[in-house]
Amino acid sequence: MADKEVLPGDIAREAVERLRRLADPARAEGVQRYFKDTVKSYGIYTNEIRALAAELYQSVRGTWTAAEAVELCDILFAEAELEAKGIGALLLSRFKKDLPPSFFTRLKGWLAADLLDNWASVDVLCTDVMAVFLEKYPDCVEKIKTWAGHPNRWVKRASLVSFIKLAGKAEFLPAVYEISASLFPSGDDLVQKANGWLLREAGKRDPARLESFLLRHGPAVPRTTLRYAIERFPEAKRRRLLQKTRAK
Repeated sequence: MADKEVLPGDIAREAVERLRRLADPARAEGVQRYFKDTVKSYGIYTNEIRALAAELYQSVRGTWTAAEAVELCDILFAEAELEAKGIGALLLSRFKKDLPPSFFTRLKGWLAADLLDNWASVDVLCTDVMAVFLEKYPDCVEKIKTWAGHPNRWVKRASLVSFIKLAGKAEFLPAVYEISASLFPSGDDLVQKANGWLLREAGKRDPARLESFLLRHGPAVPRTTLRYAIERFPEAKRRRLLQKTRAK
């Protein structure tokens, strides 16, 4: 592959062929226990996926731009299996510092079309790539707030997990808490869990602010979200918050 121009389609075909050779049907059945919804998997260990992604990256290193990596994702995200989507996300991560503003719309399109149709695929891409993207393009912080009102569960979840690595930075906390509160009405457990995860990360930066936020919103905070959010508090404080925020 190094002797000719390597196109995204070439890498996509190579990735799928290699994944099929590594497939373990018995292990694939075990993957399902981590998901409530049905997912398709080749049954490949994470370290093997990362190794394959690193190898494929070496064949395009120095010749590809972010545009080719995004095109690769267009192809691999359309594959049903988790691992194919993972390869796309891992390759894209290599170019995350060079993504243009238009990537924001492209990502929303993937999510809304259910091409990233499970929590693992959404989280791998958003916690890594979007953290860098939002720091580079702070204007998109206001735009991503609107994702909380989108009807698609993956767009909603992405609006939360995109801030996981940014929740420790003071300048992002106002957006974190605004998005979090806007999603309290969601009854989707995958949204509620992501919301609690994000609040827990925000609490590492400022525990008092998290406690005040939870007490202020009280019964409006879904119990699933609350339990995730307070995991790092001392037991006595957890009990107090669970009691104080309970509906009368």
